[in-house]
Amino acid sequence: MRPIVAIVGRPNVGKSTFFNRVTGRRISIVEDTPGVTRDRIYADCTWMGHAFTLIDTGGLELFSEDVLYSHMREQALAAADLADVIIFIMDGRNGLTAEDYDVADTLRRCGKPLVLAVNKVDHINQEDIKFDYYGLGLGEPFTMSAVQGMGIGDVLDEAVAAFPEDADDEENEEEDDSTIKIAVVGKPNAGKSSLVNALLGEERVIVSDIPGTTRDAIDSRLTVDGQDYLLIDTAGMRRRARIEQNSIERYSVLRSLTAVRRCDVAILVVDAQDGISEQDAKIAGYCHDEGKATVILLNKWDLVEKDEHTLEKMKNEVYTTLSFMTYAPILSVSCKTGQRITRVLEQVKDVFAKSRFRTTTGVLNDVIQDAVAAVEPPSDKGRRLRILYGTQAREVPPTFILFVNDSRLMHFSYQRYLENYLRKTFDLEGTPIRVLCRDRDDKD
Repeated sequence: MRPIVAIVGRPNVGKSTFFNRVTGRRISIVEDTPGVTRDRIYADCTWMGHAFTLIDTGGLELFSEDVLYSHMREQALAAADLADVIIFIMDGRNGLTAEDYDVADTLRRCGKPLVLAVNKVDHINQEDIKFDYYGLGLGEPFTMSAVQGMGIGDVLDEAVAAFPEDADDEENEEEDDSTIKIAVVGKPNAGKSSLVNALLGEERVIVSDIPGTTRDAIDSRLTVDGQDYLLIDTAGMRRRARIEQNSIERYSVLRSLTAVRRCDVAILVVDAQDGISEQDAKIAGYCHDEGKATVILLNKWDLVEKDEHTLEKMKNEVYTTLSFMTYAPILSVSCKTGQRITRVLEQVKDVFAKSRFRTTTGVLNDVIQDAVAAVEPPSDKGRRLRILYGTQAREVPPTFILFVNDSRLMHFSYQRYLENYLRKTFDLEGTPIRVLCRDRDDKD
């Protein structure tokens, strides 16, 4: 296993800036506001040939009674307990505080190697600041500027030197392409974080009745029956008009959209109490446009008053609203009680395999001939559409190109008919498919 390095400190000391600098990507949201980062955010990194996993955490407020700060405290301490090395970041601009002493005492009891990093030291003439931090009794402090990148190498050198002797190095690390990446998307407070926690079997991300609790896209790894999964919990996506242009939530939504782009399967979590909404349809449309296999979960099913027809009625409502996504399977679950949660990953694995469907040109053309024989192609002014042959251009999503005598004769309704015929014949439930037309003389 890769060694784990946890970044811990009080709010607004620059932990996320340091995290983004080391990873080389803007993974954590950075804002000059305390409490922006809330959950544990993981990223794999390398330094001087050593591979490790870096964890960004929320600000550690030990004595705050605020609900979210208490959750953030639990997440930060859980990361410290999990880590092989802890990087304790402090604010060199504001100086050593009583709260720093309290955090230092808490981290000392973890019994893990500690690296002291005094951040926001932006000029070499300010390095004498570090002598104040020897008073913590935790060893040598290192000054740095996460914004400018100064001194970060010294901090990482110290962290790497404290790794366990049996830690894997970069040469032994191999990228595993078999991992299924799952983006959990939906409106605020639909139960996305509860789903992630239910699948993991632990309180990995903060769950609260307060909409917008999750802000970053949070990665969690899981292995079930020999299959590796990467769960990406995302921020709830509200209507654009309700999001302030420069707000933290705007960055959260951008992270969520990026998570959809890099996933293999999207899970759309819908609040079964509220039913399918216009915003759910917009989120589903984004997944469809990105060509992602999708599973729809009706969460909070335990709270719905139902009879023997309730599920069927709600499925019809969902497919009516999401008329472009009738291929997506629907599961009714309760993340709180665990009802049917075990079926979620089974469904994900199934639609993932179908999104990578591949057939031969011969079989495809036989199916197209059957489709044409069943329903005659459209005609216009005496000219009838003729499909000369078809071929599969790509997977993910399955994309088929049909070469025809005149692509202008292909009516969208007949194109939709061909999509549905191919989906039914090849059993492609759960994944979008693309049917494209090309004129026979089109070299491109």
